[in-house]
Amino acid sequence: MRVRIWDWPTRLFHWLLVVLIAAAWWTAEEHLLTWHYRIGIATFCLLVFRIVWGFIGSSTARFASFVRGPRAIRGYLRDAGPAAIGHNPLGALSVLALLALTTIVVTLGLFATDEDGLDPGPLSHWVSYDVAEQAQELHETGFDLLLVMTGLHVAAILYYAVVRRHNLVGPMLTGRGAAPEGAEAMRAAATWRLAVAVAAAILLGWWIWSGAPL
Repeated sequence: MRVRIWDWPTRLFHWLLVVLIAAAWWTAEEHLLTWHYRIGIATFCLLVFRIVWGFIGSSTARFASFVRGPRAIRGYLRDAGPAAIGHNPLGALSVLALLALTTIVVTLGLFATDEDGLDPGPLSHWVSYDVAEQAQELHETGFDLLLVMTGLHVAAILYYAVVRRHNLVGPMLTGRGAAPEGAEAMRAAATWRLAVAVAAAILLGWWIWSGAPL
């Protein structure tokens, strides 16, 4: 049985985040810091959207639909959980960890500065130079950790594809995929909810950009 699993805003968020993280890495390696900070602001906006969408979005995008406790995780590992679509209880931990770490890394970058103080982050003028320099160090360490977690995330996707014969990439591309018998299809959110999430992301991004010397 094939049903709708992911809405297009969630899928667009996922692939834009992949592109932006790759671009952030490349611009940092090439010392294109002006573009690096712009990408950071764009990523921040994207994360704000996803967090808001996690509370008011379509059914499978909501945190309440996939964030579960230890009992649900044990049931999933024993194949004893209820039929459902979207993130499984174990995969939800990975999703939350990636979202949290990405948010921390991006936020630190907004307050960071380079060692010479010549290329400050958009919000570095809010803190002292010492704090901005420490934010830079934590930002770099956090980004390295994010790359490791991203690699583990890809490895998990490959494991599901090869070992468990469960295609996780297809539904994130098309929005539809196989579902267990009795699973409920995704319930789409109203358009006004999407407008609220987009507006929140744009407003916060504009607030940062307006105070940024870019």
